[in-house]
Amino acid sequence: MTSPRFDGKLVLVTGAAQGMGSVIAQHFASLGARVAVNDRQADERLDALASKIGGVTAVADVSDPQQVSDMIAKLKSDVGDVDVLVSNHAYMTMNSFLDYDADEWWRVIDTNLGGTFSLIQNVLPGMRRQGAGRIVVTSSIWGVCGWPEATAYSASKAGLISLVKTLGRELGPENIVVNAVAPGVIDTPQLQVDADAAGMPLSDMHAVYAEGIPLGRIGQPIEIAATIAMLADFRLRSLVGQTIQINGGEIRSRV
Repeated sequence: MTSPRFDGKLVLVTGAAQGMGSVIAQHFASLGARVAVNDRQADERLDALASKIGGVTAVADVSDPQQVSDMIAKLKSDVGDVDVLVSNHAYMTMNSFLDYDADEWWRVIDTNLGGTFSLIQNVLPGMRRQGAGRIVVTSSIWGVCGWPEATAYSASKAGLISLVKTLGRELGPENIVVNAVAPGVIDTPQLQVDADAAGMPLSDMHAVYAEGIPLGRIGQPIEIAATIAMLADFRLRSLVGQTIQINGGEIRSRV
């Protein structure tokens, strides 16, 4: 199979202002897609990305269902129905379980799991109108194996894996294919949260994580972007409800 192409298809990438989301958006644009880039607020990074790739901005805090609904309605009016949803946004804080503030715990869940729920509910009508769609959800290695002091984040990412399994069964008969990726440690700004929690410089955090990875290095965003594009390929119809683990061999398990 040759490389996927998305000529003319509208791809919505959430959490696109920086890090992995920005690379995913740029990769889809290089494959011919029209790309809508989302983040929770308008800023220079998001505007610059949209301008660079010839895309559009789609601003919404995905933890707010009304903002998601308004964003998808505006996209439909201005650009068209979403063909491919890449639910890539994430929010993470860390704390020991008993010290975790309940409001903060639920903010993580509402953003990561609840936001994906709202996004899929809102893009589905358009995909059904078109008779096809692709949804790729970014989970995490921590949703597979868990991680100390990251209970909310790990629980939200594990919930996404189960959501993908279920929707794969429910939506597959409509040619709306749902899959997930579960990245391991990736070189993104989010690792600063880990470094801060560990009380060490970011470069030292990278080295610590690399020690536990058989490849001897942390992953790069383009590796995730390429896998997501493969899962979104409209020619690929038999891979459904799966979670692809991209972690350099750190975890080798079924999900």
